[in-house]
Amino acid sequence: METQSKKKVLPLVAILATLLMLMLSTSTALPAQASAIIFNKSNFHDPLKIDNKYFPLKPGATMIYNGTDEDGEPTRDEFSVTNDTKVILGITTCVVHDNAYVKGDLEESTDDWFAQDDDGNVWYMGEFTTELPSKSHKGSWEAGVKGANAGIIMEAQPKVGDKYQQEVAKGEAEDGATVLSLNEKVCVPYGCFSNVLKTEDFNLLEPDILENKFYAPGIGNIKTVMVKGGSEVETLIQINGIGNNNTGLASANEKPQ
Repeated sequence: METQSKKKVLPLVAILATLLMLMLSTSTALPAQASAIIFNKSNFHDPLKIDNKYFPLKPGATMIYNGTDEDGEPTRDEFSVTNDTKVILGITTCVVHDNAYVKGDLEESTDDWFAQDDDGNVWYMGEFTTELPSKSHKGSWEAGVKGANAGIIMEAQPKVGDKYQQEVAKGEAEDGATVLSLNEKVCVPYGCFSNVLKTEDFNLLEPDILENKFYAPGIGNIKTVMVKGGSEVETLIQINGIGNNNTGLASANEKPQ
């Protein structure tokens, strides 16, 4: 009887062990797709030279977007690369001033801080945002403050399936993105583009909202469409400051095809 009991127990143990291995492999599948890029403060020798193919930032350039919000109201966004800088974690970052308007009224004003590492990855170092008319600063964060870390806004060599966190401030700002495609063809009022990078952007604090963003080579973000949780759309209509050769952005008759 003792021998039979042991024979029954051994197969049961094997089955449980197999189930445990399957559970562990399933739980680690998603993190394995995540970007393995590591933030290293010593890897920023020229952080203001932000010439990433899909996210170039040159002082003097202002990208203007028109769109509609979830209520169908007209929106406008002005994304201006300034000459201002801010030192974060010992790294000099570029200050981008972003104004968002609804029906012509300023609704939100934000300073974003970006820096490019030696490998060409563009890091999001934080933001200071002001909502109007409440003057709330909810969503503001800075790498190195209150446990927040630098996030990736654009990889140097994005690949389909890459997943990365853009904002790393637990409970305050937790945006991320997944690369869906590298060969989209997209037309916006500013022009038509090929070899466009498409991402799915998500917010861990608002899991019911998803956006698709499109980035044209040599230009940057040209279109944003909310695909879950709303109907907002924004498209690039104009770039000011491109007459200056130092901007590094394609002009109206130099759009990459």
